[in-house]
Amino acid sequence: MKCGWFWGAVCFVLWSFSAQALTDTDYLPANTQYNADIPRPSHVLGAPVGEWHVRHDQLVEYMRILADKSDRVSLRETGRSHENRPLLLLTFSAAKNLQNIENIRQTHLSSFGQKSQSADPLILWMGYSVHGDESSGANAALLVAYYLAAAQGEAVEQLLENNVVLMEPSINPDGLSRFAQWANGNRGQQLVADPNHREHQQPWPSGRTNHYMFDLNRDWLLLTHPESQARIAEFHRWRPHVLTDFHEMGTNSSYFFQPGIASRNNPWTPTRNIELTAELAKFHAAALDESKQLYFTQEAYDDFYYGKGSTYPDAQGSIGILFEQASSRGHKQESIHGVLSFADTIQNQVTTSLSTFRGAQANKAALLAYPAEFTKQTNELRKDDKIVGYLLSESKDATRFSDLKSILQQHQIQFNYLEKEVSIDELTYQPLNSIFVPLNQPQYRLIKSLFSERKSFNDNSFYDVSSWNLPLAFNIQYSPVERKLWRKVPVANEQNSQLQKHTTLADENAYAYGFSWADSKAPALLNQLLSAGVQVKIAGSDFAATTDQGNISFSAGSVLIPMALEQPDNLLSLLNKSAAQTNIKVWPILSGLTAQGIDIGSREMHLVKAPQVLLVGGQGTSQYEAGEAWHYLDTVVGMPVTITDLPRLSQLDLSRYTHIVWVSGDYSDVPEKTVRTLEKWLSAGGVMIGQRTAAKWFADKDWLKASFLSQDEIKRAFSVTGLAYADKDQLAAKQRIAGAIFDTQLDTSHPLTFGLPREHLPSFKNSTVVMRVPKTPFVTVGRYSSTSLMSGYAADELQELINNSASIVAHSVGKGKVIAFVDDPNFRGYWRGTRRLLSNAIFLSGLINAQG
Repeated sequence: MKCGWFWGAVCFVLWSFSAQALTDTDYLPANTQYNADIPRPSHVLGAPVGEWHVRHDQLVEYMRILADKSDRVSLRETGRSHENRPLLLLTFSAAKNLQNIENIRQTHLSSFGQKSQSADPLILWMGYSVHGDESSGANAALLVAYYLAAAQGEAVEQLLENNVVLMEPSINPDGLSRFAQWANGNRGQQLVADPNHREHQQPWPSGRTNHYMFDLNRDWLLLTHPESQARIAEFHRWRPHVLTDFHEMGTNSSYFFQPGIASRNNPWTPTRNIELTAELAKFHAAALDESKQLYFTQEAYDDFYYGKGSTYPDAQGSIGILFEQASSRGHKQESIHGVLSFADTIQNQVTTSLSTFRGAQANKAALLAYPAEFTKQTNELRKDDKIVGYLLSESKDATRFSDLKSILQQHQIQFNYLEKEVSIDELTYQPLNSIFVPLNQPQYRLIKSLFSERKSFNDNSFYDVSSWNLPLAFNIQYSPVERKLWRKVPVANEQNSQLQKHTTLADENAYAYGFSWADSKAPALLNQLLSAGVQVKIAGSDFAATTDQGNISFSAGSVLIPMALEQPDNLLSLLNKSAAQTNIKVWPILSGLTAQGIDIGSREMHLVKAPQVLLVGGQGTSQYEAGEAWHYLDTVVGMPVTITDLPRLSQLDLSRYTHIVWVSGDYSDVPEKTVRTLEKWLSAGGVMIGQRTAAKWFADKDWLKASFLSQDEIKRAFSVTGLAYADKDQLAAKQRIAGAIFDTQLDTSHPLTFGLPREHLPSFKNSTVVMRVPKTPFVTVGRYSSTSLMSGYAADELQELINNSASIVAHSVGKGKVIAFVDDPNFRGYWRGTRRLLSNAIFLSGLINAQG
């Protein structure tokens, strides 16, 4: 069946549930001839696209065949996922262009932001399925790739003759593969549209996330994962004019394309970007009108957060566009609009992929001109800015500071080192541990977003987080530098002193060895030693010890390896190897008698054993928070963590575990028998660590001696007098915290705070969980300050409730310990300043000695 198409583009063919699956070309423009030497997707898959969910290995196989068979296609493996799946970027253009593609790329990159020529190519980036269970995108990529590689005729030849199309066919290979296996494994010969069918009810974790259960569409800015790091590197290698981001949404919706909600655009995004997005939207609308599809724009989705696929380009002089297709979440599913098939969802993604090409070509002059307009306006904003840059410093944690600088570098943000000491706002910045980030550079807009402390917004409803302040997330000291002060910042092009590589000097006469707990890699070093059987103690107080370089100060939390204890024969080689891997200085200590503070044999030197950690996950718990905790402990600390599904908890012998980590979840159905088992384990010496709603559950069970505000109490803080029906959504937006940064004041004498550099710790909050400060002394580790909001949006009513409330509480229960975090210390793997709280809760919990 063929039908007419607006401008001769894609023909939409209605899926018939009683008929055979669509053939590959049924999805594509009518009356188009294809090169017979180029295999169709079905020839490789063994079935038409849409009959089964494509696995990532099948997708890779087909794309490699296309690159081999077609002279219009080249393929580049840009990296590997956590599960070692290849990350692909395909380049489509005319054969003569591909032969000269590197020169084309470099010419485009060098002229980006300058006046363009009409003959310059457009660079169009097509990105599919960053969420693995939104698989219509990756399946559509098969068809779009085939069209670009094999279609013949004026339309496709003109596109490729004069432009370059880049394609990421699957941005999340691990999630895509997980979901394809589930959907295909539960598909019968007779397709079942009932939403209650197993096929449409994914197990925990869903295919949305990557291996470590992270949402990769929030990681463009954060760069926690290899998928994102590879993508950003390629983005900056190409700087596309247009970048598309194909998603799915709820089954009962229709189809969305940007522009989004006008009042929620990022304030640093130019108006011209939105205008060009709207021009391209006309082509998507025309294409979907032709096929009589329902769609909407300018609602539900926004362009505020620069860390998503459709918004990161907006800070770079590119046009990012989000597409959202109602999801069949399987092969077909009932919806309020009738039965929705997988083929339906693929068809719409193909349709808007091709309308993107058509719209971009029709607006080519404007798209080519836009980067120069963007650059000119950026320069004007920069010149009017009273701030010329930011000073940043971290003297105690070289790893955390190095990680921050790595993020800046990956985003092409330039920074300088200092030539000499600088004092700004009563803060001192030393050359060896400070940098200056100037605003006089192309990434001005992104920098302003990364350093934003904005608290007031025209529209306070946020689809995602309202603040991503980079130095606050990393707990890095920083100061904005005003124009009148910039001459006080002497900078150098290169760092005048390389970071010292630390090794341990073999000293058979050493009484002990010790290292500081301040560096972010200290937990990894400690874990390596404990795993190797080294006997280790943790200092409960400060001291100064005698070394071969004089007296060295050690803060509370420092790690000691006394030679008086039985140690492995290869201890020195272990120390040398581990210290080299972590770049942490391990000091030989020459005497047990210290120059100041506690002695090496003090009762305040606490023996620590290798922990055995159990992480509770599974259905009913937050896959995101579980993944974040697992990712930190696994990839940073190097600790093997046992993850169990919540329903299996009752079957486990808990005696083999020292710590149980609980993330947000619904624990109301935990059997009473399991609760009693947990209580016995806790009283016998176990350590319970809970965050957010898990902490509330601890209080409900009376393990945690603290209380929380109820949701009714929170809602009563908001006046509803005089509100109309139209105010309902606005009130709901005020009653939630999408994500903002709050100041936590720490008790720096408490073991859970050891290694943290300052009394004040910026914390990320994206819930309305509020814990009252317990009346019992010594158990409150952290509390929000009296004016706690630092950046982002929170309604005044919520700020009043949060101010002076407790953020961290810890105390003994029998021989055990219970530790409660009101917030998620590992949020998206980005909140580097607070994630140490989790490793402290694991390694330093033995030092806690306060009854609740």
